[in-house]
Amino acid sequence: MEQLNQNLFLWLNYSAHPSQIIVNLAIFFAEYSIFLIPIFLITTWLRGDESTRKLLLEAVCAGLVGLLINQIISALWQHPRPFMMGLGRTLIPHVADSSFPSDHLTLLWCVSFSLLRYQPFRSIGAVFSLLGLPMAWARIYLGVHFPFDIVGAILIAIVSAWLSYVQSGLYLPFTYKIAINIHHILLKNSSKSDE
Repeated sequence: MEQLNQNLFLWLNYSAHPSQIIVNLAIFFAEYSIFLIPIFLITTWLRGDESTRKLLLEAVCAGLVGLLINQIISALWQHPRPFMMGLGRTLIPHVADSSFPSDHLTLLWCVSFSLLRYQPFRSIGAVFSLLGLPMAWARIYLGVHFPFDIVGAILIAIVSAWLSYVQSGLYLPFTYKIAINIHHILLKNSSKSDE
């Protein structure tokens, strides 16, 4: 399996003389497209009602659960990144930590899959889910992930979105109260600074 993982990586990793346009596009998808998630969550929270905000909190919880699972896996099993093995080429700097699974894609897909469960957010959930495809390609192309890191991310995202959905009754009432209190405090402080 590891040989297949490495062969797929070498097939998708950039060539010796990559086009600068392709490299810039890959850098955008690999490093910056993830910021669409917090932008969406914050703007939708600010415009949303209580039910919308609770759905957003569920999506955030899915992301946090996914990242926690990733940290546990990384602590138990260190899988080197391609550049740590001298494999392929790397175009962006990255800390030399465990590659499996991809945190970027885990977070993106956890939030996406959580949003897909609910009618008002199915379209944006689908868009974010599909955004994972160029992000996955870019992170491999730029030399910081293996293809199996991506497969691991999607599996963890499925589990995390499901867990956050089935256990929402345990955490959602409490976390909503905390989040809405923080929201009110920030609004109050914001209105005082405007005076």
